[in-house]
Amino acid sequence: MSEEPRPTASGIGRVLVVVYGVLALAATGRSAYQIATKLDEAPVAYALSAIAAVVYIVATVALVARGRSAFRVAVAAIVFELVGVLAVGVLSLVDPVLFPDDTVWSRFGQGYLFIPLVLPVLGLLWLRRVSRARSAASTEVSA
Repeated sequence: MSEEPRPTASGIGRVLVVVYGVLALAATGRSAYQIATKLDEAPVAYALSAIAAVVYIVATVALVARGRSAFRVAVAAIVFELVGVLAVGVLSLVDPVLFPDDTVWSRFGQGYLFIPLVLPVLGLLWLRRVSRARSAASTEVSA
């Protein structure tokens, strides 16, 4: 029985994992500092930063892990991330009063060079490619 290859076994997959890991650390550090020192100033913004941190951690771990369950978790986390970036991005532009301080996803991740906006799109494209490669491989094996 051969072991299923990791979706991160090639170049771009590894880059995605590294970028997700860096964002997980950055968002975790930022949200922990904000919540610990000034939660009363912008509780919604800081809670959203903490949620973003958790999403980045889950996505990073799921992208590294093997198996169908990890793959599904990665897809779910990255879809959640994309929806979050779009929703918070729009809300932070339409009603800035809701976000008196920035979150990771404010203004579509402007404070993070828009990486939070681009990353989930790249992540989903990569996962789609991995899924198609797995399907092709399983079709060849069963033929």
